[in-house]
Formats: sequence, C-alpha cells, structure tokens
Amino acid sequence: MFILDMILMFISNLILIIGVLIG
Repeated sequence: MFILDMILMFISNLILIIGVLIG
C-alpha cells in the first residue's frame, strides 16, 4: 500500500510538472 501511494504521488507530480511545462 505504501508503494502504491508513492507511485500515485509520483504520477500526480509528473502530471503537474508536465502541465506547467506545456502551459
């Protein structure tokens, strides 16, 4: 469960960073 939470946080951070770079 901890690993899943870390993966979800990592993916959400990637989406935010990509959004900032694109927008």
